[in-house]
Amino acid sequence: MTNPAPIGRREQEILTAIVETYISTGEPVGSRTLVRKNSEGLSAATIRNVMADLADSGFLEQPHTSAGRVPSVEGYRYYVQRLSGDARLSEEDERSIQGVFHGATDVQEFMERTSHVLSLMSRGVGVAMTLETKKNSLEHVHFQRLADQRVLAVVVMRNGLVRDRVLRVSHEIAQQELDLAARYINENFRGWALDKVQEELQRRLERERSEYDSLMRSLEQLYRHGALSADVASHDVFVEGTANLLGGTEDTERLRQLLQTLEEKQRIVDLLSAYLDSRQETVRVVIGLEETMPDLHNFVLIGAPARVGDEVFGRVAVIGPTRMDYQHTITAVSYIARLFDKILNDSE
Repeated sequence: MTNPAPIGRREQEILTAIVETYISTGEPVGSRTLVRKNSEGLSAATIRNVMADLADSGFLEQPHTSAGRVPSVEGYRYYVQRLSGDARLSEEDERSIQGVFHGATDVQEFMERTSHVLSLMSRGVGVAMTLETKKNSLEHVHFQRLADQRVLAVVVMRNGLVRDRVLRVSHEIAQQELDLAARYINENFRGWALDKVQEELQRRLERERSEYDSLMRSLEQLYRHGALSADVASHDVFVEGTANLLGGTEDTERLRQLLQTLEEKQRIVDLLSAYLDSRQETVRVVIGLEETMPDLHNFVLIGAPARVGDEVFGRVAVIGPTRMDYQHTITAVSYIARLFDKILNDSE
């Protein structure tokens, strides 16, 4: 996306006034409204001329049924570029957010609460997802025998992530043997990264099969069928606030497609992965998401990576219509991303 052409100070002030008035009221903005807000005492005629220039430059649009103007996607982008990075949440908002996260001690719990609080703060859709991390280490595993040659494998990581999957094994394994296999992994590999567990387990299976024949047979079955596969630590995605979009469009079919998009885990993962780089240090605002998802035309993503120190554990974001309170939402996303670092550091 190319940056919009620079505009003069007067145009900037009027564009800012139009964007903020439209965000506040939801009604197209006319010159008479701006006369009352203008600090320079500009006439309605002068303001109309400036609005016409802004429209010609692609910053404003005119709905068919109104004489007023509304910001275009380019108008919103220009407005966001000029927002102050020094803004802070009110003390009341900070206390409210801190209250929501009180008692959260792991990544999953934090992310689940994040989607909730961001939906409340933005009146959009709060989204949070965990990422697989190289430093993620094993806390413990548990295996539970099910019917029909199936085993439930529960893998708990030290950062609080819990994954479970049902394995279909080649022959029945007694619960006593499953308990022995879990004890062997827990006693030998607690604190190891999953990829290192797999490498070492493979080596031991070859070396120790003759010594621990029954145990090794059970371990080999569980290992071969993916009990400790890397994708056990795949993304968790939390989405809340889709009801906030119900009043945003009269196009029933488009709303149905939009809600379906937001309910599909993989599409949310793709969206956040496309726009939120783990290397970024600040909040990113993307206005117009149709390049990745046509269903999200005229929608906005405001998001940031959630990290502890230098390691990124997830991404947090708001998805909403272009008419949103950008400054407040950007500040809320930034505050929660920083809070993640503090809370997870304190809990370790």
